[in-house]
Amino acid sequence: MRLLILGGTAWLGYEVARQVLERRHEVTCLARGEAGPVPTGASLLKADRDEEHGLERVAHSQWDAVLDVARQPGQVKRAVRDLRSAGNYVFVSSGNVYADQGPLGQDEDAPLLAPIESDVMETMDSYGPAKVACEQAVLESFGPEHCLIASAGLIGGPGDTFGRTGYWPLRFAHPSVEDGSVLIPDAPSLPTQIIDVRDFASWLIDCCEQQLTGVYNAMGDTHLFNDHLAAAQAVAAHQGPLVRAETPWLREEGVSEWSGPKSLPLWLADKDWWGMNARSNERAKAAGLTLRPLEETLRAVLAWEENEGIERQRNAGLSRKEEAGLLSALTAR
Repeated sequence: MRLLILGGTAWLGYEVARQVLERRHEVTCLARGEAGPVPTGASLLKADRDEEHGLERVAHSQWDAVLDVARQPGQVKRAVRDLRSAGNYVFVSSGNVYADQGPLGQDEDAPLLAPIESDVMETMDSYGPAKVACEQAVLESFGPEHCLIASAGLIGGPGDTFGRTGYWPLRFAHPSVEDGSVLIPDAPSLPTQIIDVRDFASWLIDCCEQQLTGVYNAMGDTHLFNDHLAAAQAVAAHQGPLVRAETPWLREEGVSEWSGPKSLPLWLADKDWWGMNARSNERAKAAGLTLRPLEETLRAVLAWEENEGIERQRNAGLSRKEEAGLLSALTAR
């Protein structure tokens, strides 16, 4: 198979390229090359997809499949125009395309957001509508019989620089205070849903090899937050207390939800968003998506986090100082 990855230097694209080479296929990555190198054995063509003819160097080659992870509609529109002769076009979309993030168990037939009209997504506030516009461009150019849309959920595992999946096993392995206490939000029934980057990459390659078509929720199995924390504790061999904090208090203390600085990753207080972590993945599993146990993902991301440095500044979670201060304030209250 000759695979063209539009990207291939960042997290998911790099993992796809690495596994493609393991399967002894030919892979070419087209990217600006700013995110890092490509795996040894892959070809890198440096180009800027924002340019009108940025794909000129690959447009006249024959590709068995193209894998695209873009979020900018203009980039996708130019790609499907210039790569129309590819055997199959696999587009990595997002669960953010769905109009309602509240109901649990929704499948791929759930309504989508309206697409943005612009070719450029200016801010992440338009991420979902931008991905919808990208999907429409792929479907209109290739038709449903020659493309696949993979709506990704939260991707986790080794290499998660966003920090959302690594925070809990890292914190349990290296508590902020001497007695091993760890601060958690009081949200036992909150759903969580993670797909390991290695499983996602493997399935995307399967789809390219098999010329699979259709729309799929490429997401992990759903686990309640309590069960997710228990799995993180187990891989970290944590024996300390769990200190639960209620939503109003956490908000008063300036603790953010989901991600970012001074946050408790994966926490969502608003139930209108719980469905984003509880979508049906049955169609993808029926199409061959295989998921490893949650504990295996958390163990791997913990090892990666420790190798990166436990004291480094992270993109999500509480620092050790922040958590210690919050634990102290909660005890004093």
